[in-house]
Amino acid sequence: MPRTKSRFLIPHKFFLAILGLTAGALPVWAQELPPQSPPAPTLNAADTAWLLTATTLVLFMTLPGLALFYGGLVRKKNVLSVIIQCLAISALATVLWLVAGYSLAFTDGGAANPFIGGFSRLLFAGMGKLSLTGTVPESLFASFQMTFAIITPALITGAYAERMRFPAVLWFSCLWLMVVYVPVAHWVWGGGWLNKLGLMDFAGGVVVHITAGVASLVAALMLGKRRGFPKTVMAPHNLTLVAAGGGMLWVGWFGFNGGSALAADGSASMALLATHISAAAGAATWMFYEWRRFGMPTALGTLTGMVAGLGTITPASGFVGPGGALIIGGLAGVVCFHAVQIVKRTLHIDDALDVFPVHGVGGIMGTMLTGVFASTSLGVFAGQGFTMGTHTMAEQLAVQALGVVSVAAYTAAATWGILWAVGKITPLRVPPEMETDGLDLGSHEEQGYNL
Repeated sequence: MPRTKSRFLIPHKFFLAILGLTAGALPVWAQELPPQSPPAPTLNAADTAWLLTATTLVLFMTLPGLALFYGGLVRKKNVLSVIIQCLAISALATVLWLVAGYSLAFTDGGAANPFIGGFSRLLFAGMGKLSLTGTVPESLFASFQMTFAIITPALITGAYAERMRFPAVLWFSCLWLMVVYVPVAHWVWGGGWLNKLGLMDFAGGVVVHITAGVASLVAALMLGKRRGFPKTVMAPHNLTLVAAGGGMLWVGWFGFNGGSALAADGSASMALLATHISAAAGAATWMFYEWRRFGMPTALGTLTGMVAGLGTITPASGFVGPGGALIIGGLAGVVCFHAVQIVKRTLHIDDALDVFPVHGVGGIMGTMLTGVFASTSLGVFAGQGFTMGTHTMAEQLAVQALGVVSVAAYTAAATWGILWAVGKITPLRVPPEMETDGLDLGSHEEQGYNL
């Protein structure tokens, strides 16, 4: 008996034909869909509030923190000279940052120029109240970075304290900010060549502490020793001021490191915790080590250890964990202690307020240790991982070492050139009689104390 056609045959073929046409059209429809773009950044109120606070804290580190810390460390005839240097640098660095510093540090210099930024933000051009950097106003980001540009040349004043002429201080600080700090900030944070290699510097171990420390060593060598150094005792005149300024630095450093996360998040929280742990470990280690070496602990030593712990954790603060911060701070207390002894007592270099052995050595050590304790495979001492996820520890350490060596070499050469040029414009050192009488009267006709 012959088979008869099913009454479902035609609908079945029709269905298959429609299905085939639909499948064939799918690629066409997919091509016609508009490309998906990432969502536009929006302002985050919590991030903004935290960065506003952090910006205030970092400026507080210079004025009054560093001014009082350095002011108490010098002899009483020079206390005002140190304070006015910090004040003047704060003012001049602000203007230079507005005019060109921010634009050259944090705008794109183009693929052909990985060493310096562009000119699109000269005088903050085009920066409105709605302009954003990430989730915060760009004006706030520029202000936060400005406070770093202020404190870095101010740190160097501790190396040439009590003997550099005020006009030379101003010339040097302005030129150094634009020639050294701004390019290095672009290399590391502004998308420059070290940034692209994956250098890890969370809050300024390279950009702030290595540059300031190396520049201080060069300045101390070029200016020469203070009259009477090292035979004459040049003890701090007011340790109460040193302690007050040191306490301000400790608190302000929470903004320095925690604010560098640019967000109110876990990175900021971990950076703040690591900062505090390292400062405490540095202070305690220096205190006990000094106690064992010399028979008694001192307030000056404990405060110096605290600053060493703070400076050393700076590049690592957002990358390491609490265990790593404890080790970094403890090492800072011991290593920086010996660095001070070597620079002052062995090499007889008159870095007046120990900027290189504390900030420079601490910055170098912290930058290298970031390449160790950022690793996620160290158990209780593990960190948050390397920013370049493909790097091994050895590869990361190589990048860190390249950053240290290149920035230190550039800073040393540029600082020498700047001081040489300034010396052609105005004498670098005060006259011998002014150094004897003190810079407060000789340079400013004022006295810190009228008792």
